[in-house]
Amino acid sequence: MNAPRTRVQRRPVHGVLLLDKPLGLSSNDALQKVKWLLRAEKAGHTGTLDPLASGVLPLCFGAATKFSQLQLEAPKTYEAVALLGTTTTTGDAEGEVLQQRAVEAAQITPERLAAVQRQFTGPIRQVPPMHSALKKDGKALYEYARAGIEVERPARDVVIHALELALVLTEQAQPAIKMVVTCSKGTYIRTLGEDVGAALGCGAHLTFLRRIGTGGIGVERCVTLAALEAMDEDARLACLEPVESLLAQHVRVTLDSDNAGRFLSGMRRRGPWADAPAVAVFGERPHALLGVGHVAGGELVPGRLLSPLEIQQILESSPRAERGTLEPTL
Repeated sequence: MNAPRTRVQRRPVHGVLLLDKPLGLSSNDALQKVKWLLRAEKAGHTGTLDPLASGVLPLCFGAATKFSQLQLEAPKTYEAVALLGTTTTTGDAEGEVLQQRAVEAAQITPERLAAVQRQFTGPIRQVPPMHSALKKDGKALYEYARAGIEVERPARDVVIHALELALVLTEQAQPAIKMVVTCSKGTYIRTLGEDVGAALGCGAHLTFLRRIGTGGIGVERCVTLAALEAMDEDARLACLEPVESLLAQHVRVTLDSDNAGRFLSGMRRRGPWADAPAVAVFGERPHALLGVGHVAGGELVPGRLLSPLEIQQILESSPRAERGTLEPTL
């Protein structure tokens, strides 16, 4: 007879954990593992990373989930390797081989590679792959693909902000293209690898994919799941970055206690601020993040706000925090 499972006692946890996601785990599986390790009540991630990809995956806990969309919208940077000469049903190593061609490294001249690099830098259009989570009629495309059904997918506009292509040889001495890509949200690196292979006249599929940056967060700041599992609970909590780490690109505005309470009630405030589309708003005493908004015509307009309870929990969990409360003013 199996022993009864111990029920995990959840607790409020607020902050951002920068995870270096391992291969083989879905983004949600990684999130659930870290949520369990932190015993957190509420969690969310900032956009999916394929199980066959590793790298930067910011995980949001508690109040940070209110701002996870900001990372979803942010540009991403990837390293990838596309094996030349072989195409697959999925555009990566998981799929069945569709076509194979012999490719000599000498065929891929620096001039051809430079021309293809220019071709795929800047605004481009991509047809999303069938093996993707995009939905048609309420059903994910990969579900159609698994059933052997091909559905029409309109091309989408994406932006390749920067692209570096280099010819490399695999351990089996096969020619491949190493790609370093900085791109807008919605870009499929598998599709880019296929399109680069097609432009080179030989086809290709991805054999390696790693996200090395998102929204200014580099992989060097991330912690691995294995390292997190080996830590005690205090060390895991110490890995959390504050909620405002998601708001690094926002203009900072600080309000006194009276205006902070009114702002938390959803009231607009007037002040000597320049117009700004994205503002992170803090209370002065105690010093605490209140939420985000924008400034137009000298008026601070509330957007996503933290609750007084969330603010108090964040203050209580910070060893250097000032004590105090911020209540909405009606």
